[in-house]
Amino acid sequence: MRVASLAFVATAATLLAACGSSGPKSNGEASKPPAQVLADAKQAATSAAAVHVIGRLAASGQPIRIDMTTSGKDAKGTMSENGISFDFVRVGDKVYIRGSDAFWKDFGGAAAAQLLHGRWLVASATKGPLASVATITSIGRLFQQASSSHGKLTNGGETTYRGQKVVAIRDPSKGGTLYVAATGTPYPIAIVRTQAGGSGAVVFDDWNASVAVKAPKDAVDLSKLSGG
Repeated sequence: MRVASLAFVATAATLLAACGSSGPKSNGEASKPPAQVLADAKQAATSAAAVHVIGRLAASGQPIRIDMTTSGKDAKGTMSENGISFDFVRVGDKVYIRGSDAFWKDFGGAAAAQLLHGRWLVASATKGPLASVATITSIGRLFQQASSSHGKLTNGGETTYRGQKVVAIRDPSKGGTLYVAATGTPYPIAIVRTQAGGSGAVVFDDWNASVAVKAPKDAVDLSKLSGG
């Protein structure tokens, strides 16, 4: 019995080692032209049901931060520029924002900061002053904007980014790299820029994860506030 047990353990260990070493199969993106990898990543992003996005950028010396989860026309998150921050929620054709006092003062003056302190403001997501906030909640549009400005691309082949197997699509002229999943669906994993005046990273994760977004209660209607 002891010999048989040892033989069983040895066989099981061999099988487990073989399974562990195989890992997920490559999706073939590493061998494609860089423009095709970019196109595949755009298609994957556009077709996805949801994604979590974290961005830390510096544009013209101004730090920009975003932490957002988006699914279709629903989204929630926080954004700040040069230290002025606001929370936002999108539900269908409505967008809600709740800003810091500094944000409201910049948005509508001291009176707005006093009126909207700690409160949510609601407006149209398709037109008007808050429509620009809503544009970042579209997965496809967000990735399109983040990846639209580039020079000649090169495929750097397979590498790892934060422990994940990825394909590196580089833009040497602008100091940017797009990391695309090297296994499974070729989702964008991150866009990293190192060029002066526009450095930072946008990281995409939790593709297709379940997202629950609820409209904030007792929001102030911007159209009524402005008399429209």
